[in-house]
Amino acid sequence: MGITEDNSNQRKTVPASVAMLRVLESWGVKHIYGYPGGSFNSTMAALDTEKENIQYIQVRHEQVAALAASADAKLTGHVQVCFGSAGPGATNLLTGLYDAREDHAPVVALIGQVPTTNMNYDYFQEFAENPMFEDVAVYNRTVMTAESLPYVVDKAVREAYKHKGVAVVVIPNNFGYVHIPDTGYSSSSPTDRKPAPLPHATTEEVLEVINLIKSAKRPIIHVGRGIQSGGEKLVELSRRLSIPLVLTGLAKGLIPDEYEANLGYANRAASKAADEAFATADLVIALGSNFPFANLVYRTHEFKFVQIDVDSARFGSHHFLDYGVWSDATIFVEKALELLDNGAVSETEPTAFYRACVAANKNWREYLDKMTNKPSDPLEFEAVYKEINRVAKDDAIFSIDVGDNIINSFRYLNLTPANKWTISALFASMGYGLPGAIAASLSFPERQIFHIAGDGAYSMVMQDLITQKKYGLPVINVITANASLNFIKSEQDDLPIPQHSGIYLEDQDFAMIAQGMGVESITVTSSQELPAAFDRAIEVTQSGRPFLIDAKITDKRGLPVEELEFHVENGKFVETINENYNANGTLHHPQSLEEFFASYDGEELKPMTYYFEQEGVSAV
Repeated sequence: MGITEDNSNQRKTVPASVAMLRVLESWGVKHIYGYPGGSFNSTMAALDTEKENIQYIQVRHEQVAALAASADAKLTGHVQVCFGSAGPGATNLLTGLYDAREDHAPVVALIGQVPTTNMNYDYFQEFAENPMFEDVAVYNRTVMTAESLPYVVDKAVREAYKHKGVAVVVIPNNFGYVHIPDTGYSSSSPTDRKPAPLPHATTEEVLEVINLIKSAKRPIIHVGRGIQSGGEKLVELSRRLSIPLVLTGLAKGLIPDEYEANLGYANRAASKAADEAFATADLVIALGSNFPFANLVYRTHEFKFVQIDVDSARFGSHHFLDYGVWSDATIFVEKALELLDNGAVSETEPTAFYRACVAANKNWREYLDKMTNKPSDPLEFEAVYKEINRVAKDDAIFSIDVGDNIINSFRYLNLTPANKWTISALFASMGYGLPGAIAASLSFPERQIFHIAGDGAYSMVMQDLITQKKYGLPVINVITANASLNFIKSEQDDLPIPQHSGIYLEDQDFAMIAQGMGVESITVTSSQELPAAFDRAIEVTQSGRPFLIDAKITDKRGLPVEELEFHVENGKFVETINENYNANGTLHHPQSLEEFFASYDGEELKPMTYYFEQEGVSAV
C-alpha cells in the first residue's frame, strides 16, 4: 500500500505516519536508524515520502540501530530515533536502548505492531510489547488511534529530553496509512533549546570545602564529566590549593593530560599514580562525578567524603556523605577561585602529598612514553595508539568499543576538549564501537572519525561495516585482533580456577572480510608496518571512503595497577601486591614490587611509598 496526501475537499489531510515524521523533523531529527519489517511498512512508506527531509539509515541489525541512536544522542546532545518491527525486530533493540538508559541519552524507539484488526488473534509476530520495555523506558505507550500517532511521538520526544532517557512508542501498522488532518502536531519551540538553570554553591559552602581540604593531609578531587568546560579552571584551583586530581573515565580530555597533578584514572582502566593516591587519601571530593566502581574503590579504607553535584539525589549514593554541595561543578570551581583572588582564602604551598603524587605521576608517564615508542614484532597494542595519535586531527571523533581498548585508550589516546569520543560507559555493551562511528560520521560529516575495537567486540556487529560502505562514511576502523577476550582473560588470571575458560577466539582475516564488502583494508603484524597502513587510511578516508586496519596484536596484559594495595605499619604506608594476583598460576608470580613492575617492562617504575619516603608523607 502506498502513501498519498489527500488535497481534495476543504480540509487537507496527511497520512498519520507522515505527520509523525514531520513531528520528528520539527525537533531537528535528521536521520533514523532501523531495519524494515512487515509491521512497520506504513512508516517505511512515510520515510520514502519524507526522504528529502529525514534520512533513513538502513543498518543490518536492530541492535546496531539502537546503539547508533544512543551514541548519536551522546555525541550531539539531541534526541535520536531508531526503530524495529514487531517481534524479533523489537527485542533486538533492547541492548542499545539499555545503553541509552544507562548513559542518560535521549532516544525515541518506534516499535512496529501488527494491525489492530489482527491483534488478540495470536497473529504472526504479535505479542504484548510494552511490558518488555517497561524497565528501559521513561515513557512507554501504544498508539490507540491514527489521529493520536503524531501527538504520542511528540510527547515521547519531550519525555526523552526531560528524563534524558528512552521513550518507546508502539505503532499498530494500519494506523500509519490513515489520513488525518494536516495540522501542526509538534510542540517543539525555540524555548526548548534554552539551557536549564544550574544550582550555585554559596560562599559558605565553598569555604567549608576549602577548610576541609586545608585540614586534610592527603586530599584528592575525583573529577567527573560534570566539570564540562571548566577543566582549565579546575587545574588552576588544583595548583593553588595543592590538591591532586583523579579522573573518572568519562572526564578524559576535559583535564589536560600534561598537567602534572592530573594523576589519571582509578580502578582497573587506571593510572598507577591515581590508584595509589586514591588508596591513601584521607579526603575525597567527588566533583561532578558518578563513579560506577565506587563500591570497590571507595571501600578500600576510611576517608572523609565530600560530594559536589548538580543532582542532589546522587548524594551518598556511593559513599557515606560528610558534606554535600548542590552545585554545578564548574560554578563551584569558579566560586573557589574568586575567594582565592579576593584574599578570602590563602593559597597552599605544594604539600608533601602533592609533591609525592606529582613525582609518581611523572614516573608513570615516562613509562607510558617508553612503551608507546617501543618497536614490536609481533605487534603490541601501544604502537597502534602511537600511530592513531600521529594521524588524528585536533578535532577527531573516536568511537571506542568495550574491552582492553578502554584501558588502552585511557592510557595512550591523546584527547582534548576539541575532540569528541563515545563509549558504552555504564552498560558496557560489546559491539558499540562500529554503530558509534556510523553515528559520528553522519552527524559530523566534516570531521575525522576513528572506530577502535577488539576482535571480540567487532565480531558482534561487523556485518554493519557494509553500512559505512553504503552511505560513504569515511571511518578509519582499527581492529586490534589478538584472538582473545583479553579483558576477561585478565580477570581470569586472578581467579582461583585451573586455567582460562572460554576466552580464546578463532582468528579471522578481518581485512579480507572487509574487502569482500568493498571496503579497502590492510593487515599489520609489526610496528614498522603501521605508518604506511595509517597513511593509506588517511588517503582513502579523505576520498570519502571507509578503511579498515586489521592490527594483529599479542594478547599480553597491560600493567594491572589495580593489584597494588596499601596497609599501615608503624605510622607508615606499606605497598604490596594483591594476594589474588595470578591466582590461576598462568603468569609469573612476583616476589616483590620491583619484580612485578619489571614483568611488565616497568623496571624504572617506583612504588608510591618510595615518593612518600622522599617527601615525608606519613599515614597519620
